Amino acid sequence: MAFISNKELDLTLANIEPIEEVLITLRRLIRATDLHSKQLVKTAGITAPQLLLLRAIHDQGEVTIGEIANEVSLSQATVTTILDRLEKRELVYRVRSNRDKRKVHAYLTEAGRDLLQNAPLPLQEHFIRQFKDLKNWEQTMILSSLQRVVQMMDAQHLDAAPMLDVGDLDRVSLEKYSGNEAVSKK
Repeated sequence: MAFISNKELDLTLANIEPIEEVLITLRRLIRATDLHSKQLVKTAGITAPQLLLLRAIHDQGEVTIGEIANEVSLSQATVTTILDRLEKRELVYRVRSNRDKRKVHAYLTEAGRDLLQNAPLPLQEHFIRQFKDLKNWEQTMILSSLQRVVQMMDAQHLDAAPMLDVGDLDRVSLEKYSGNEAVSKK
């Protein structure tokens, strides 16, 4: 399989129809997200949603499941499923509140803190930094264009969390200890 440089690709794109450029650009976004997700699983052994939850627990300290769900814009059921997996890996633990027995607080274990300290940044953080550097009119133009693309793809009704990741948010990531490889499985 032959690879072409970005310069060659840009020259090729100059000779194609605008719709093809749009489709190629969308595919690049999907691939970048997918590749980053795979790299995260390979290097840290966790998925992007798992990393997001670990960061939320770290940043908020004593936090309930509902507070985590609000922070990361996921349902409590999804957060609970992800926490179940993190707890099985001994990255988090949960404790029922002494003041209100209906509430359960999540905490990082030492292993969870270590993993979080060594994990790469989520893809959306790179995007957020660059997006914030844009002028307001550029931000509005990008948002408007993306919202229009979503509408054109009849995807406005789909539930989505503010994270760049592919696949189910509550999928399992299992480490295979044959080398440093980790495999994500549903």
